[in-house]
Parts: sequence; structure tokens; C-alpha cells
Amino acid sequence: MPIGLIALAIGGFGIGLTEFVIAGLLPEVARDLGVDEAAAGWLISGYALSVAFGAIVLTLAVTRLPRKQVLMGLLGLFIVGNLVSALAPDYGTMLLGRVIAALCHGAFFGIGSVVAAGMVPPAKRASAIAVMFTGLTLANVLGVPFGTFVGQAYGWRATFWAITVIGVIALIGIATLVPAPVRGDADAPAPSIRTELSAFRSGQVWLSIVVTVLGFGGMFGAFTYIAYTLTGVTGFDSAVVPWLLVVFGVGTFSGNLLGGRLAALSVDKTLIWLLLGLTLVLAGFALTAANPVATVIALVLMGAFGFGTVPALQTRVMSFAEHAPTLASSANIASFNVGNALGAWIAGLAISAGLGYTSPLCVGAAITAAAVLVMLVAARAARAAHPAHPASAAAASDPATDSKSPVTRPAVTRKN
Repeated sequence: MPIGLIALAIGGFGIGLTEFVIAGLLPEVARDLGVDEAAAGWLISGYALSVAFGAIVLTLAVTRLPRKQVLMGLLGLFIVGNLVSALAPDYGTMLLGRVIAALCHGAFFGIGSVVAAGMVPPAKRASAIAVMFTGLTLANVLGVPFGTFVGQAYGWRATFWAITVIGVIALIGIATLVPAPVRGDADAPAPSIRTELSAFRSGQVWLSIVVTVLGFGGMFGAFTYIAYTLTGVTGFDSAVVPWLLVVFGVGTFSGNLLGGRLAALSVDKTLIWLLLGLTLVLAGFALTAANPVATVIALVLMGAFGFGTVPALQTRVMSFAEHAPTLASSANIASFNVGNALGAWIAGLAISAGLGYTSPLCVGAAITAAAVLVMLVAARAARAAHPAHPASAAAASDPATDSKSPVTRPAVTRKN
């Protein structure tokens, strides 16, 4: 594998770390900046909404520019945003830093996937994209707990300084290790904005987006305030929170792998069962949150069921947007983050209403249950209109619908 893939993975690691680490540091950040829990939650919601905006707008804006230079520019934006966060003297500046850093998120993963695929022969494209996305996975398993530990030991600003350094390393790596032009930049015509936007004519694309919003909205409604639940309800010491996030990260890692294998058999059935499982886990977590053992088990299952849906969600959107997969990929990333913002906002309202620190779990279960209902409608409509579509049939043999690498299709369809 080309060493440039490592640079892309480091960039993915830093971006994933920025998105998720704040959940473990939320109590410390809120206390230092003098805001309540609901206001602090907007450091997650604001980030998520900015990802959604940047994923669409920036992808369209740079679609005709050289991809390597675009990735470098996006990482420059990421570095500036985290630097602002590290230096923020007040809540408003901190929120601004989060917004700036978030703008690069969706476009980086959408364009970076195409770059990764262009660095290797066609037969190895799925593996190349998987290498890039290991950065995001490792951000959950290792980066977030480590970042939370650093923030609690040396102050939350130290974590954002560390993320800034990671961004600089990724930028240098891409500048020196990623070839220019990458395969496909020079020999394929740039897609038009009209072509990219045509993906949204599909009703199934919209249904898939709704499922993504609700499915991740439910999980992040619970995850946003998980530090408060763990310390305020279960009774864990704040120093234990980073290690509990390791447990959650193990669940996300294993769930993502298992979800990819299941999605290769049937995308729609995988989504229905995993979303139903997540609903039951969140509801059960709310009932047993005072029990430490049950809480640890619930954290593993929440991560596994929640992130187990990612390969299938990505695959479903891509499979119904064959003519414009690049923007569809970015749009799906935007949908994940709209869901994050929705869940965090509703959960914050529940806490502000005095419903306690288990209320985000109940909110998450209700939102995820809605995702199950929408998914059932989407699956039935897909079977009626497209009985042989990959969303409901085995797709393991087709690299363009590889569930572990849903963004492979844009690279596969390029001339080489």
C-alpha cells in the first residue's frame, strides 16, 4: 500500500478526534467557560451542523479543483479551527473554533476516499479506502479516551493543542507523500454541479438520508451527555470516564466490522435489525444506568449497534445514487452530523426540563425507534420498485458496492 494512505489516515484520525473527544471533556469545558450543560452541548451540535453545511457546500465548490491541493486546504482549515479552540478565552470563541474545524470534515472524507482509491490499482481500491477510514475508527477506540485523559490531566485546552499538532502532521504528510495529480485527476472530466445534484431526485436517497439522521440522532442523543450519565447516575469517578470511553470504542470498532459483513448479505435487513437492537439497548440502558456492570455492557452494545449501521447506511445511499456518488457520499456524512445535532439538541432540552441524566437515553431510544419505522417503509418500497437492487441482495461480489468501502464506486467508474 502507498505510504500516502497513512497521511490520509492521520488526517481522518485528527478529524474524528475533534468530533468525538468533546463528549468526554464536556463537564470540564462547561465549568471553565461558565456555561450550563445545554449550552455546552452546542459545542457538539454546532460542530455537527457545520459538518453538514461544509459537506455539501465545500464539496460542490471544489469539485473541479485538484484533489491533493483541496485536501491540503481543508486540513489548513482544520488546523486553524482547533488552534482557535485551544486559545478560546470564552464560549463564543470556542464555538467559533468548533465551527471552523467542522467545515472541512465532510469534504475531506468524501474527496479523500476518491484520492485513496486513485493511489492504487483498481483491484486494491477497497483496501486503500479501508486504510484511510481506519483513522476515523482509531479515533473512537484510542484517540477519544486518550484525548479525554490528557484533557483531564493537563486541562482541556491541551487536548486541542494536541489535535492541532496532529493536523499539522497530516498536512505535511499529504503534501509530501500523496502524488499529484492522483490517478483520475488528469484523465477524467470533472463532474458538473448539475450532475452531482441529480442524485437527490431519488426518493430512496432521501429515505436513506432520513434513516441516517434518525439512526445517528438517537445514538448521539445519548452519547453527547454520556459523561454526565456515567458520573451523575452510575456513580463513576470522572477519572474513570476515559477508560469507559475505551469500552465504547471497542464496541464501535467491532460493530463496524460486523456491520460491514452483514451489509454484504443484505443492506436493508442489516439496518432494520441493528437499529431495532440499538433502540432496545438505549431503553435498557436508561433502566439500568445506576448499575455499573450493566452500564459497561450497555456502552459496548451501544457502540456496536450504533456504528454497526455505518457501512450499510453508506452503502444504501451510494447504491441509489450511482450517477452522482461523490456528492451522495458527502451528503451522507452531512446526514450523520445533522442527526448528531438533532439528538444532542433534544437531549439537552430533556436535561434542561429537569428530566435527569438518563433522559438522553430515553430520547435516543425514541429517535432510533422512528428510524426503524422509516427503514421499514424504505425497504418495502425498494423491494417493490427494485427487487434485485443491492440494498436488498448480496453485494459482496461487486467491489462497487463493497459495504466496507461505500465510496469505492466513484473511483471504479473513472477511466484509468
